Amino acid sequence: MLERHEIEAFLTLAEELHFGHTAERLRVSTARVSQTIRKLERRVGAPLFDRTSRRVALTPVGRRLHEEVRPAWEAIGAAYERAADAGRGLTGTLRAAFTGAAAGQLLAGVEELFRSRVPGCEVVIREAQPGEVAPWLRDGEVDVVLTTLPVPGADAGPVLVREALMAAVPAGHPFARRESVGPADLERVTVVELAGGGRAAPGSPGPRAATLHEALTLVGAGRGVLLVGAQTRRYYARPDVAYVPVRDAPRVEWGLVWRAGGETGRVRAFGRAAVDLLSD
Repeated sequence: MLERHEIEAFLTLAEELHFGHTAERLRVSTARVSQTIRKLERRVGAPLFDRTSRRVALTPVGRRLHEEVRPAWEAIGAAYERAADAGRGLTGTLRAAFTGAAAGQLLAGVEELFRSRVPGCEVVIREAQPGEVAPWLRDGEVDVVLTTLPVPGADAGPVLVREALMAAVPAGHPFARRESVGPADLERVTVVELAGGGRAAPGSPGPRAATLHEALTLVGAGRGVLLVGAQTRRYYARPDVAYVPVRDAPRVEWGLVWRAGGETGRVRAFGRAAVDLLSD
């Protein structure tokens, strides 16, 4: 039987056709490569390479051995990589969710980069309402969610996006004519509550909405104001709603979250893809 170092030396020399270059690739001495090949040739019973002072070439026996061994060796390597990926949790299915249109667009880009890196892992994308993020993670409905931070009871990766805080107000509201509003202004208004999302505001509690579209409909109907990130103005433009910047407010942060203690190899690889995508 061939030993691993013999196979590697033979295949590398068959590719390089140069003992020095082969030794560099294998990080051994040239003498070690020559010794290994000579030992292999003695076991085969025939020369595998023709050697002169000017060139190294495969003999007919060596060429046939190379043609038959190389595909099998590559198959063994691929099988090992698949097993290692499975051990690291990089095969199977990753269930990823997002909240909001901007997060959906970003998640699609992350998914594309992730799939190019981890082709053996299937990605299933779902949209979640803000109020569904925590229970979906807790119950194992999804593995990772791109949403606003923080999410109670969940672990989170690095902040991926930061955006200004805006107040969504009825188009006819006095605030709609302002360049900005401050925290003191918000104390005088009724605030629409978005289940599981939105930023707490100092105003009077108003009606509760299950989805962002429902919350903005309540805003347009004059039932209150809603605090949102700046991207909402772009992705959810409505004639009955105006978006006004909020002064002196912390920025809204977005990132990937997963169930506490549930960071798998797939989740780590997906998180790296997200960071790399935004750093390019």
